[in-house]
Amino acid sequence: MTQKLAFIGFGVVGQGLAEILRDKAEQLHEKWGFAAKVVAISDPIKGALYHPDGLDISTVLDVIKQTGRLDDYPDTFGLIRGWNSLQTIRESNADTIVEVTFTDVKTGQPAIDHCRAAFTSGKNVVMSNKGPVALAYEELSALAKENGVRWGFEGTVMSGTPSLRMPLVSLAGNDIREIRGIFNGTTNFILTQMEAGMTYEDALRLAQQLGYAEADPTNDVEGYDARYKVVILAKTIMNVPLTTEQVACEGISHLTRDDIESAKDQGKRWKLIGRVQKQGTGAVAKVSPELLPLTDPLAGVAGAVNAITYDCDLLGPITLIGAGAGKTETGFSLLIDLINIDRGHI
Repeated sequence: MTQKLAFIGFGVVGQGLAEILRDKAEQLHEKWGFAAKVVAISDPIKGALYHPDGLDISTVLDVIKQTGRLDDYPDTFGLIRGWNSLQTIRESNADTIVEVTFTDVKTGQPAIDHCRAAFTSGKNVVMSNKGPVALAYEELSALAKENGVRWGFEGTVMSGTPSLRMPLVSLAGNDIREIRGIFNGTTNFILTQMEAGMTYEDALRLAQQLGYAEADPTNDVEGYDARYKVVILAKTIMNVPLTTEQVACEGISHLTRDDIESAKDQGKRWKLIGRVQKQGTGAVAKVSPELLPLTDPLAGVAGAVNAITYDCDLLGPITLIGAGAGKTETGFSLLIDLINIDRGHI
């Protein structure tokens, strides 16, 4: 059965998934029995299209590449233009909403409202937005269950690296008492460059030039991005209702070259670590720079890469290393959620 998709937002991540669906359609169907068609796109800047029989995704991507908007997508019988996000969610014939809007992580909006509308309309949701999972996990999970639909959000912690699915599936049966990791590639890149001899200021400028850091890097360098990911891990893996306010947070902007050299002298390395540890029915969590011995698997993770260690009672510590961002990588995180919805595994 072909899964019908409606994209809410069509920026870098949405286009990344669209390119995968275009380029790998035959392989996905032949090898994994997965087929999808895009019936709608609604983006506040690029425009909106809906056709119940499906859009030509190659044409959509070509038009976006040429003009940055959907206005030049050719008219066909049955094509509707101009629907806003909520209208697209409620009135399209999509089975699954691909929610990839620009969302305020402090409020989770507009993605939280998009999830509510989708679930009450009987539609699944896959997303890479952290806000809804960190801020409204309990409400939205209950709403999805109540309406018999599925919610996938693998990409909210480490992009396409399966930081959520691996412990829930492959580590099932273990009691995971602690999770810790490098959850922000920008800060890890900066610390790697500082260890190579750069000052914090120069390393930050390089990260901005390479596109790893925003013009305002506060969310990354002060640990706020990692804090939301710690909350998501606590809620989804440990089933602990942690809030962002309960996660102590300290960034890396105060670290100096002297701090880096002092760590080297001790045979250690600075990393920005997010961690959550079960305590009774609750948890203690924090994000902060930590001095790690070079024997620690997280200490050897360099550049704009993420990593996570699960402390398992049966297997001991298990470390997963992989990409934490990127157009194709995050597009893949949405794809694997779609495939698992198709399989009935979410």
